[in-house]
Amino acid sequence: MNSSRQTGFARKCAMAFLGIAAAGLLSQAQAYAAQPMVTGSLTSQPIGHYEFCKANPAECMIRTRNSRPERMNGALWRRIVSVNVAVNAAVRPMNDFDIYGKDEVWAYPHGAGDCEDYVLEKRRRLMQKGMSPANLLITVVRKPDGEGHAVLTVRTSKGDFILDNLTDSVRQWDETGYRFLKRQASDHTGHWVTIREGQAPLVGSVQQ
Repeated sequence: MNSSRQTGFARKCAMAFLGIAAAGLLSQAQAYAAQPMVTGSLTSQPIGHYEFCKANPAECMIRTRNSRPERMNGALWRRIVSVNVAVNAAVRPMNDFDIYGKDEVWAYPHGAGDCEDYVLEKRRRLMQKGMSPANLLITVVRKPDGEGHAVLTVRTSKGDFILDNLTDSVRQWDETGYRFLKRQASDHTGHWVTIREGQAPLVGSVQQ
C-alpha cells in the first residue's frame, strides 16, 4: 500500500473511530440528563472579552428572545464532538504574551492561541453550522490546580456540555472537575452572569 493510500486509510479509520466514540457518548448523555448550570445576576465582563467586543462590536450586541436549549440528538452530538476535536487539532497552544506581547488578548486563532481563542473559534464554527449564540456560551472556570481557564458551554435539552481545549472528550459540566465562575448571558452576547457557587474570577474583569 503506498503512502497516500495509507494516509487515506488511516484518516478513514480515525473518522470511523470518532463516529463510534461519539455514538457511545451520546447514549450515555441520553441516559443521564444532567441538571443545567444555575446562573445568577449580571456580573463583570472579562477584560479580554471587553476588548474583543470593542474590536468586534456586532458579535457582542446579539439579543436572543428565544433562549431554548438545543435539542440533543445524534446529529447535534456529532457536530459538537467533531468541532471540538477539529479545533483542538488545528490550533497550537500558546499564551497571549508569546503571541501578542501582552496578556488577556481574546482573538480568533491563526494557528496558535490560548484557551479563550479555542473557545471563540469553536463558537464561531458552531454558529456557522446553525446553532444559536444563546446556546454557545463562553465560560470562565477554575481548574483543580487553582488556575483560571475558559471553556465553551453548549446548552442542550440533555444538560450543559463543555468543549475544552485540554481534552477531545465532550463532557457534562458537572463531570469536568472544574469550579464554574461565570459565563455569557444566554439572552445577550455582551453580558455576563454569575454561576451558582462560583468564586472570584481568575481573569481580569471590568464592571458593566
